Amino acid sequence: MPIVWEVVESVASLTDSNPLPQTREHVTHGDSPSLKPDRSQPISFSESSVSHVLILLVLGAWLFGFDGGWMGGLEMNGLGLTDRDEGSNAEAAREMLETGNWISPTLNYEPRFAKPAFTYWLISGSYTLWGINEFAARFPSAVSGLCLILLQYLFVFRWCGAPIAWLSSIMLLFNLEFLGMNRLVLTDPELVLFTTLAGYSFWHAFHKPTKQSPWLFALFYLAMACAMLVKGPLGIIVPLAGVIPYLTLTRQWRRFWREGFPLLGTVLVTVVAAPWYVAMFQIHGDAYLASAQADTTGRFMNPMEGHGGSLLFYLPVLLVGFFPWSAFVPAVLYHAMARWKEAWRGPLSIAPDKHLELFLSLWVVALFGFFTLSATRLPHYIYPLFPPIAILVALWWKRVVEDKKPIGLRVSLHVLVGIGALLGIACIAVPQVLSMFMEQIIKEFPAAVSVDVGWVPFTMGITILTGTIATRMCMGSETKRHLAIWMASGMMVIFVFLVVKGVLPVYQQYFIAPPQDLATLAGLKLGDKDHLIQVGRKRPSLVFYAQRKVHFLGPRDTKEWNERLAAPGKTMIILQTHLRDEVPEAVSNWTVLQEHRGFALLSNETPL
Repeated sequence: MPIVWEVVESVASLTDSNPLPQTREHVTHGDSPSLKPDRSQPISFSESSVSHVLILLVLGAWLFGFDGGWMGGLEMNGLGLTDRDEGSNAEAAREMLETGNWISPTLNYEPRFAKPAFTYWLISGSYTLWGINEFAARFPSAVSGLCLILLQYLFVFRWCGAPIAWLSSIMLLFNLEFLGMNRLVLTDPELVLFTTLAGYSFWHAFHKPTKQSPWLFALFYLAMACAMLVKGPLGIIVPLAGVIPYLTLTRQWRRFWREGFPLLGTVLVTVVAAPWYVAMFQIHGDAYLASAQADTTGRFMNPMEGHGGSLLFYLPVLLVGFFPWSAFVPAVLYHAMARWKEAWRGPLSIAPDKHLELFLSLWVVALFGFFTLSATRLPHYIYPLFPPIAILVALWWKRVVEDKKPIGLRVSLHVLVGIGALLGIACIAVPQVLSMFMEQIIKEFPAAVSVDVGWVPFTMGITILTGTIATRMCMGSETKRHLAIWMASGMMVIFVFLVVKGVLPVYQQYFIAPPQDLATLAGLKLGDKDHLIQVGRKRPSLVFYAQRKVHFLGPRDTKEWNERLAAPGKTMIILQTHLRDEVPEAVSNWTVLQEHRGFALLSNETPL
């Protein structure tokens, strides 16, 4: 118990005071300077800071979907599970709860090696609280987002002060990628929570050498171990992408080896993370090793499942995903390069209060470079760099507000207007784009032909355009520059509100719900020994709604069709109605139990 309380107290110490003036001190043995707080001016956690935290958590809870499902058991987002990742993750957790197999995840009752089990454990626990539904499946992601916002505020408050903590937390919360990631059943919210905790714990332990430092270093290693249980070796790579360049550039490896307990830390990571991997190898042997290699080095070296792209893939992802704050990233990184040059000349040449910017900028650039070099690219892969880059932008923003002629502001405003104009025009053009590609869309979503998007895309576009112009005007004025944060944040709140209340219901009704409703009906009508087939593009979410094994077949999978049709018992088929002419002739006379927005549920038995 004393050890537990020490860890709790070390985490709580993040809030024990306001940021204090830093003094430069040389550590022994000729090492680089460390940062130590000046305890002569202690300031308590103020009431305004408590208000900041409460506001952030309330806003985050609403934006992450706690607006209808929290007490009523309704679907978070009002949206069914999307394919592929959401449906796969939610179903793997449901099967874990159903079978009681807490070690080896399955999907559609077959081994699932793609991700470790930690996120499935969380979702399964959520199912026991809220029942098996979309809200429960998305609950861990939303809570992870709230925890990350809280962690962001407490860390930045400790090292940079309440104003920067408030700014960086607002910037982390109000951007498109962060809001999207924490409303979906993905492993990334938990991954980023743990990797950010690891990075911040390292910084706090390394630059606050007190009796609590060993426990903070333990938290650093423990967070990496948990992250590894969420998404494999990436859980270690992400925090070390900041730690290693920083220690190298500032020449502080000797001090880290002496004070950072790397050997004991490696043991801690191994003790926490290795047992699950060992158990998986014992259960599945070489099959698991081959899959693990494909999902790590294989994913890095070769595009998987068609997720490739050019080396510039993540540039528009960052600019759009971190909008509107992404407009200021070029200026931020330009200033960061000056810190790198200073550090290269020698650690003593860089001011102590600039070390944090150095660490964060190295972390951001290293992560961006790592994911850019990876052959498999997806938009959410760069999500781990959002917390540190939000701090960097907040620090730059504060300088811009205080400086009459800030360097880089003009370029940033041009970038802001450019991105805002493109996003706004893209929203307004949604109806035209839908009509242009409707022929391709209805092949997968037949009901899309009936979609009437109405006024929502136009309103979203106008919101982005007017919000961007208002933010640019405030930033360009010396007297109104402090209002820009509210203009940009208000724009994002209105935009998200329009998406949640205007876009998601339409997407649910015409794109997501039709096959899922039929899968739910089939699950109620089929017995344990009966069979369910889905024809066409694989939709893992249907397994979740049917709560039974689904056989995914293509229209011309002759061998598999023969096996399924020869199986005893009742069989049902979910398919798009236009595919009926492409399936085997033996199915042509099956009874149509229900047709729903371009999908049909067929049965080989005549209903009573």
